[in-house]
Amino acid sequence: MNIILLGPPGAGKGTQAAKLVAERDMIQLSTGDMLREARTSGTEMGQKVAAVMDRGELVTDEIVIGLIREKLEGDAKGGFIFDGFPRTLAQADALEALLDEMGMSLDAAIELRVRDEILVDRIVNRAKEAAAAGQPVRADDNEESLKIRLMEYYKKTSPLLGYYHAKQKLKRVDGLQEVPVVSASIAALLDA
Repeated sequence: MNIILLGPPGAGKGTQAAKLVAERDMIQLSTGDMLREARTSGTEMGQKVAAVMDRGELVTDEIVIGLIREKLEGDAKGGFIFDGFPRTLAQADALEALLDEMGMSLDAAIELRVRDEILVDRIVNRAKEAAAAGQPVRADDNEESLKIRLMEYYKKTSPLLGYYHAKQKLKRVDGLQEVPVVSASIAALLDA
């Protein structure tokens, strides 16, 4: 199965992706991880990524699609989880074209639905818990940064909900439930 996890920052996408990797042998394709990996790889694509990042610019969709293509050409195992991509309608179209070209398809776009005020509490508490445990706190784990990230999400990424709904791929899960309940809800969708 190939799926996309959608939802605002702090919705639990990373947590749920890790569970799917462990339980279903899926491969998580996190664009952030792929960019960091490519940057240090020494490959031609990696050198492109490093040059763009060193200039402080955003990596183009074309480069990200190239990185995804490289990953899709490997062992598919239990399928792929797209995490952090697509973020825009143009990226969604590019991903669909790539999957089609490779004889693959997207099975579902799963939205983890959460309310903003709960997200703010969740992120602020995550930062407090990390600090109390002596763990590093993400620089953007604070109320002000989260509000900026949420605005960015609603402007650019939320149109994907309509896009995947129109393609009859959108599935919704209540992301405010306990982690095992959210996992069970996702599993039920994938097994249906």
